[in-house]
Amino acid sequence: MQSVIHQPKVAWEGARAFVRAAGSPHSEQFAAHVLNRLGSEVYGQYADTRQRLLTALVETGGDRHASDVESGKWRVRLEDLLRSRPDLTAAVVELTSEAQEL
Repeated sequence: MQSVIHQPKVAWEGARAFVRAAGSPHSEQFAAHVLNRLGSEVYGQYADTRQRLLTALVETGGDRHASDVESGKWRVRLEDLLRSRPDLTAAVVELTSEAQEL
């Protein structure tokens, strides 16, 4: 039996999970998994997200706006990644699952 992967859904679920992980105490552990599975470019984007979330936390005291904006950015990034590199779909799904467990 062959399953159908809905890339926009994978991207959206991944985006929310990645941003949640970036704001968590386990961010560095998750970052290592991102680097190993998706490469240095995505790892750098993840690090940038972490920094923006931390800056927003200091500046606003935890306003959700920053995480919502970052989730939107990640949805687009992951959708583009999956469109250009469908072979990474399993890695994104696995990372999403790992991030949800943090």
